[in-house]
Amino acid sequence: MTKSNLPGPKARAMIERDHKVISPSYPRGYPFVMDHGKGSEVWDVDGNRFLDFMGGIAVVSTGYSHPKVVKAIQEQAEKFIHISSDFYHENWIRLAEKLDEIAPFKEDALSFMTNSGTEAVETAIKLARYHTKRTNFIGFTGAFHGRTMGAVTFTASKAKYHGGFYPLMNGVTHAPFPNPYRPVLERRKGEDYGEAVVRYIEEEILAQILPPKDVAGILVETIQGEGGYIVPPDGFYPALRKLCDKHGILMILDEVQSGMGRTGKWWAIEHFGVEPDIITSAKGIASGMPLGACVARKSVMDWEIGTHGNTYGGNPISCAASLATIDLIEKEFMQNAKEVGEYAMDALEEIKARHPSIGEVRGKGLMIGVEFVKDRESKEPAHDLTERVVELGYESGLLMLSCGKSVIRIAPPLAITKSEMDEGLKLFEEAVTVAEKEGGRL
Repeated sequence: MTKSNLPGPKARAMIERDHKVISPSYPRGYPFVMDHGKGSEVWDVDGNRFLDFMGGIAVVSTGYSHPKVVKAIQEQAEKFIHISSDFYHENWIRLAEKLDEIAPFKEDALSFMTNSGTEAVETAIKLARYHTKRTNFIGFTGAFHGRTMGAVTFTASKAKYHGGFYPLMNGVTHAPFPNPYRPVLERRKGEDYGEAVVRYIEEEILAQILPPKDVAGILVETIQGEGGYIVPPDGFYPALRKLCDKHGILMILDEVQSGMGRTGKWWAIEHFGVEPDIITSAKGIASGMPLGACVARKSVMDWEIGTHGNTYGGNPISCAASLATIDLIEKEFMQNAKEVGEYAMDALEEIKARHPSIGEVRGKGLMIGVEFVKDRESKEPAHDLTERVVELGYESGLLMLSCGKSVIRIAPPLAITKSEMDEGLKLFEEAVTVAEKEGGRL
């Protein structure tokens, strides 16, 4: 395993400048200071090359600086940069038309454009309350929906996201997310763990804590992101949809991280055969330009003029980037995510067989989680080893990020090639081997 002398002198100097003027609240993974990128490769300010397995947290879907996206941005910037949401422009309309076309429900869709994922979630919260005239919600443990006040109330992946900010938004009750690798509820005979969680919601939460008539919506990440890249059992969403229909509750899906082709389909929910009422998108929607969207059934997005708005919604440049991004995903990269994702999953299962610290490999498309444990029987999270693998990866030229208690997420640009995946997985396994030897596991 080759170690680079990182960070280099230019990077160290910039980090020192950063510490003097940037909010200390930002969680920095390691001292990587970017200079430029192309496809799935990036270079730091000292000229060191890295392969990217985290894609700006699943954002740069088409790879770094894809020429079609760059051209779309440049052409729009030459026309006009901003007009405000008080008026109209074609890119905004075209994007909404495309989102209507690919929305994961048969009913016509309306979209509210935002600047981020957390703003899209805030929009969904407000819309659900407005449409249903109800005030309460159900969320899930392990969730991450953002850090603004409404969204962070649903976020339940780390206690520090709430610390120092109470009181949060009123009216949110959390249920356990159906993590089949780490179940906390007992299943009945013939019931999968997802169905057991929905039964818990009905029998314990709706029967003993929240009257169903007061619940506006159930907000859930289709595949949990920050909580550990957790794929729920197949029975979860059909059972949840049935529960929502029974009580007139809106099913609100957060696909900020899992949407836009990352799982090999436009939306992760398409793997489960269920249609939501509201869905949120951001991250990979515009290849890194700030853009989000709250997409809802037309019958649900029924609020009156002026009840919700924003200054930068439907930003012309972001919409241009999004249209180019969606076109590339549709024509090339969604299928690539499926194929390279399956290839990576198979390779990771082989790596798992050689390394006792890997407890589970899971995911869909290029949204893959590798969970590390102290031993496979107890499944005790191996947090320190996980972070060491991330650190060793960085030192050898591979960018990764952890999530959950002891999971490394593999979420590269959807444009990554099989040869690049091979290169990255080789570096990944080398890092795992070193970390295990340091910890006396090999």
